[in-house]
Amino acid sequence: MRSPLLALAFSCGLLAAAPALADVPKVVASIKPVHSLVSAVMQGVGEPALIVRGAASPHDYTMKPSDARALQGADFVFWVGEALETFLVKPLKSVPKSVQVVELLEAPGITLLEAREGGAWETHDHGHAHKHDHAGKDHGDVNTHVWLDPDNARAMARAAAEALAARDPAHAATYRANAEAYGKRLDALDAELKAALAPVAARPFVVFHDAYQYFEKRYGLNAVGAITVNPERAPSAKRVAAIRERIRTLGAACVFAEPQFEPKLVDTLIEGTGARKGTLDPEGAAIPDGPELYPTLLRSLANSLTGCLAPRA
Repeated sequence: MRSPLLALAFSCGLLAAAPALADVPKVVASIKPVHSLVSAVMQGVGEPALIVRGAASPHDYTMKPSDARALQGADFVFWVGEALETFLVKPLKSVPKSVQVVELLEAPGITLLEAREGGAWETHDHGHAHKHDHAGKDHGDVNTHVWLDPDNARAMARAAAEALAARDPAHAATYRANAEAYGKRLDALDAELKAALAPVAARPFVVFHDAYQYFEKRYGLNAVGAITVNPERAPSAKRVAAIRERIRTLGAACVFAEPQFEPKLVDTLIEGTGARKGTLDPEGAAIPDGPELYPTLLRSLANSLTGCLAPRA
């Protein structure tokens, strides 16, 4: 039987811990890569909630009642921005004013790339944002898959740390130290990926949709086109014919599908061309959530690319 003194000590311990737990900000992250970066920053303090889980895609996500409740009760919401997570635009307009919404597309130090248009990339308006610098100046259309450059991921983690530190000064040192340590990990990861991808950098390939430009530019890769502009809609017959011709004329070594959409179309595209089929996942559908998702995601992309693009023996 537990002694009265032990029971009293246990109760007092719970009461003492309650204010500390209550002081931890309630944080919601939109997609898995954002959740991973924010999780790394919050290690030792708390854990953010995630909206788009598993193999779901932000391109066609439907909000659940539990998602709406999480947004309404949050202190922070971290997302890339309205051009990527379009499903969040309307719900975020109705959250309490106390909720701090952090758009990481505008993180200080982030590098934004212009959306590719015309020819193999086609003119499009999906998955891209109208870019503004931090003074609100117009910079045209940009690709929103910014996390696929580790330099941008570092800037996003730093922005999350500063936002959290400003509102939660009791844990400010932890947030900033975590962001700094994670940045050093990303430096090492960047060097590792550069070495791994260098042997296949010149080999041409086609992606399912134009989600990888930041990764391509960072590592000097040779993507020559995308199958579809909008991953929610099947490409036209004309588009399919144009991509098949591009695969043949450029000698594309690989055509990559994505797990979120599982397009049978890839088999049609590569038939008779000599190209191989691979899979690239820009968000980590099958990777467990948390701080390790982001480095695992980038290594997985590198492994998929090297595995498919390596010349046949």
